[in-house]
Amino acid sequence: MLLQADTCDDGMPSFFDPKTVAALFDGAPAAVAVLDHDLRYTYVNPALERLNGLPADSHIGRTFAQVLPELRGQASALRDVLADGKPREETIHGQTWAAAEADRRFWRATYSRLDADGAACGLMAIVVEITDTARQREELEEARGHVALLATAGVRIGTTLDMDTTCRELAAFVVPDFADVAAVDVFPSEVGHSVRRPAPGVVRLRRAALRGDGELDEQVQWFGHPGEYVDFASDSAVTRCLAENEPVLDDWEDRGSGRSVSTADRITASRALGLREALIVPLTARGRPLGALTLVRAYGSPAFNNQDVAVARELAVRAGVGLDHASRYHHEHSIARELQRSLLSEPWGPHPHVEIATRYLPADEGVLVGGDWFDVVPLQDGRHLKAMGDVMGHGVEAAVAMSQYRSLLRLLAGEDLPPHQILERLDTMVERSGLDRAATCLLAVVDRFGGVCEVASAGHLPPVFIDPGAAGARVVPVPVGPPLGTGFGGYRTASVPCGPGTVLFMYTDGLVERRGEDIDVSVGRLASLTLPRGGHLEDLLDQVLDRFGGDAEDDIAVLASRIREGPPVVRPTPPE
Repeated sequence: MLLQADTCDDGMPSFFDPKTVAALFDGAPAAVAVLDHDLRYTYVNPALERLNGLPADSHIGRTFAQVLPELRGQASALRDVLADGKPREETIHGQTWAAAEADRRFWRATYSRLDADGAACGLMAIVVEITDTARQREELEEARGHVALLATAGVRIGTTLDMDTTCRELAAFVVPDFADVAAVDVFPSEVGHSVRRPAPGVVRLRRAALRGDGELDEQVQWFGHPGEYVDFASDSAVTRCLAENEPVLDDWEDRGSGRSVSTADRITASRALGLREALIVPLTARGRPLGALTLVRAYGSPAFNNQDVAVARELAVRAGVGLDHASRYHHEHSIARELQRSLLSEPWGPHPHVEIATRYLPADEGVLVGGDWFDVVPLQDGRHLKAMGDVMGHGVEAAVAMSQYRSLLRLLAGEDLPPHQILERLDTMVERSGLDRAATCLLAVVDRFGGVCEVASAGHLPPVFIDPGAAGARVVPVPVGPPLGTGFGGYRTASVPCGPGTVLFMYTDGLVERRGEDIDVSVGRLASLTLPRGGHLEDLLDQVLDRFGGDAEDDIAVLASRIREGPPVVRPTPPE
C-alpha cells in the first residue's frame, strides 16, 4: 500500500510532522520508524528505541546502515521499496545495540513507501521482534539435524574391521556437516613395531585420520599427516581430554598466557587458517582409552554449544565401539600372524638328499589368519616325512591348535611309523587332549632307495607328482580318512611311484577352492603343472601362485620336494 499525503516544507508528508507522528505511534507496542528518501531516520518511537538500544537522538539524521551496521544488508530491501512502491514483509536476524540473551535476534519487518504528489519521499518501517519463536524453530531444526546425523552414524562408521578405515570414516562423517576440520588420534598399537618413548608429560598418539572442508583439507596437513605420530604437551586440550576422560572445549580466541611453546604455536597456526575453536572428545570402549576425536570450527561457523558437545560425545561412543572391534581384531590378527609366521619358518634342515621349497600366502590383510601349516621331519636312512595340514577355523585359536598338531606330529615321527599309523595315533592323542579344533592332514614319506612315496590322508586334498620332463602332472587320488580330532580313525597308506627328480607337490585348499566351482574341477587343473628337468622348485611355486593364487579367498600353504638326482644309490646294509 502507498501512503499518500500533501508535501511538507521538508519534503515529508504533512501528517508526519513531529506532533502528529508522536500522537499516532509513541504509544504503539510495535517499533515504528520513518525514514526519508536517503534512508535517514526522521522519526523513531519509544518501542524502536528499546528494540535498537539507542535513544531517538542517536537515530535522527543518521542512515539505517549507520545506526545498525550489522543489519546494513537490509538497506537494499528498503531501496527496492522506494524504487517500485511495493510493500515488503521480511524476517531479518542479527544484533542491535540492545542487550539480549540470544546470540542472534529475529524480527518481522514491514516496509511501506510514503508518497507525496505521486513521488516517493520516504518510507515507514514497522518492526516486531520474534526472537523466541525463531530461536525455538532454529533449535528444533538443529535438533532434527543432530538426530539425523546420529541415525546415519551407525551405518557409515565402522563398516570394516580395519582401524584406520574406521577412523577415516569418522573424520569424513563429521566434515563438513558438524565441523570444518576433524582429526582422529589413537594410541599406538601394543603389537608390532615399538614406539620410542615421548618426553615426560607428553602424550604421543598416532594420527589415524585428518579431514578438512574444501581448501582446509590440504592446509591442515601441516599438523600431522595420517600415519605420523603427534606429540601433545601436558597443557594441550587433547592431553586434558584423555586425562579427565571428558570433552574439552578449547576456545582459541583466549590464547592466554602460560601456554607451552608447542601448544601456543599450534593455536597460532590454527588461527592463521581461520580456525576459531576445537572440541575434543575421548574415544573409549569398555573403560579403555583408545584415543581422541578433535572437531574444529572456523570463523563463520557457529560456536560449539552444549547440544553440540552432547552430539559429539554420542558420536565418540558409537565410533568407539567400531574402533574397539577393529582394535581387538588387529591385536588378535597380529598375534596370530606372528605365531603362524614363526611356525611356518623353513622346515628342519639342511636336507642333504632332498630339496625343499615352501611358500605361505595370506588371502589378504582383511581376512583372519588361518591354520595352514607344513613341516618336513628327517627320518632314518635319509628319508623325510613331509606334512601338510589345515586346522579348521581362523584366528589365534587356530594358530595355537596348529602349533599343537605340529608338535605332536614331530613327537610321533621319531617312532618311524608308516604314515597311516602316525595319523591313527595323532587322531587318538588329539581326541584325548581335549583339543576342539579338527584338522586335515596329508603325510608323505619318499623312499629314495625304493622309488616309492608312501602317502596317507586325513581328509586332505590329494598330492600332485610332477615327473622330470613330463608334459603334465599326476594328481593321485589316495585313500582319504576322516579329519584328525574326530576319533574315527580308519586311515590307510598308499604307495605311489616316485623316482629321483620327481617333484611331490602338497597344498592347502586355499589354492584350489573357489566359490561356485566343484572342488574336483579345481584340483584337476593342477595336472597342467610342469617343471623342466633340473628346474628350480622356487620357480614351480612362483608358477603355481601366479596361476592359482590370485583370487584366493583363504590362506595358501604350498610345499614342493624332490629327491636330488645323481648316481644310483643303494640302500645301506645294516650291520650284523
